[in-house]
Amino acid sequence: MQSFETLSQQFATRFQTDHFPAAPATLYDPNRYFLKLGGKRVRPVGVLMGNELFDTIVDDAWAVATAVELFHNFTLIHDDIMDAAPLRRGQPTVHEQWGPSTALLAGDVMLVKAYEYLNGISAKYIVPINRLFNNTAREVCEGQQLDMDFEKHDAVGLEQYLHMINLKTSVLLAAALRMGAILGGAGERNQNLLYEFGRKLGLAFQVQDDYLDAFGNPEKFGKQVGGDIKSNKKTFLLIHALETASGSDKEELASLLAGNAPDKVERVLAIFHACGVDAWARELKDRYLQEALTHLEDIAVLSKRKEPLRELALYLIHREA
Repeated sequence: MQSFETLSQQFATRFQTDHFPAAPATLYDPNRYFLKLGGKRVRPVGVLMGNELFDTIVDDAWAVATAVELFHNFTLIHDDIMDAAPLRRGQPTVHEQWGPSTALLAGDVMLVKAYEYLNGISAKYIVPINRLFNNTAREVCEGQQLDMDFEKHDAVGLEQYLHMINLKTSVLLAAALRMGAILGGAGERNQNLLYEFGRKLGLAFQVQDDYLDAFGNPEKFGKQVGGDIKSNKKTFLLIHALETASGSDKEELASLLAGNAPDKVERVLAIFHACGVDAWARELKDRYLQEALTHLEDIAVLSKRKEPLRELALYLIHREA
């Protein structure tokens, strides 16, 4: 069994191939630029790890992993347009460099290329892989729409937020792992368990991400903390604070969300601490992580084969950055 780091390096080497034609360069060069920005590649490597959990990695797994990574980057290009984001991984976004119209087309053609890779796999896998891929793609779009809808809502409940995060963030990792399991010949029960492992891991990851934005060390986190607070982004932390704050804390929090005080981040963090949001978030993250690891443990393969996935889960959730 290979570690995430080893498989990630192998995937990065294979993924460096040019996925697009030369012309028109005005369409394809933006995608080449965007893909060179890199990323953690957790989702495509999840395909490989899901395959290797059950059997030797097959050639089709590399094609499916590539399709998953291209799909993920398609969503990022379009997300950046919707968010009017100027930067992605410290570099100008595609719509900033080439304009929103080209960015839309670049994302579209990246999605088309993902399907080209999927349609090249062995015939016996095309139907189950495409069915899962299509269902996941639809769910990711639903999650993104809900995320935008929530920006207009004064109040969002925790269950609503969980549903949105599950669709927008968790299902793609879960599906990547399940695609690998399908290619590895896993039975339905093992596929379901691995999917749930990925889904719960995705939820734990998002709780950790929300937590680090508020309470992380900016030098280790890689960006200034409090960005979500400044933009009034509805996160696990803010939703819980709005549900549990009382008296003057509740009034002050409402006032801070309605304004843009220079010390907004510090004052919101003080309310978070007073409400015990930090401890609650850590407990929630640990709960999802333990649920994920329980699903992994229940998979009917030798324990040593699960070790790379267990190590990946602990690395992702216990990271400081």
